Amino acid sequence: MNLKKGTQVKIISGKDKGKIGEILEINRVLNKVKIKSINMIKRHTKPTKENKGGIISKESFIHQSNVKNIDNKKKDKKIASKK
Repeated sequence: MNLKKGTQVKIISGKDKGKIGEILEINRVLNKVKIKSINMIKRHTKPTKENKGGIISKESFIHQSNVKNIDNKKKDKKIASKK
């Protein structure tokens, strides 16, 4: 599957099934992607001089087999080429 940063994808399995988001990061070695506002986890951090600390919510990786590419730009190109 051709996935790139910024591509719109739909989650097809897991706890966030049916949600749509944009790819933020790709790990090609593990075949995983990080999607905006999908697979949120809670991270407990210690306070430092730079950070306040506490409980922080952030995105975690999801396997690329659990996502489906729905980018409109590619669909438009396919439709235009068929006409």
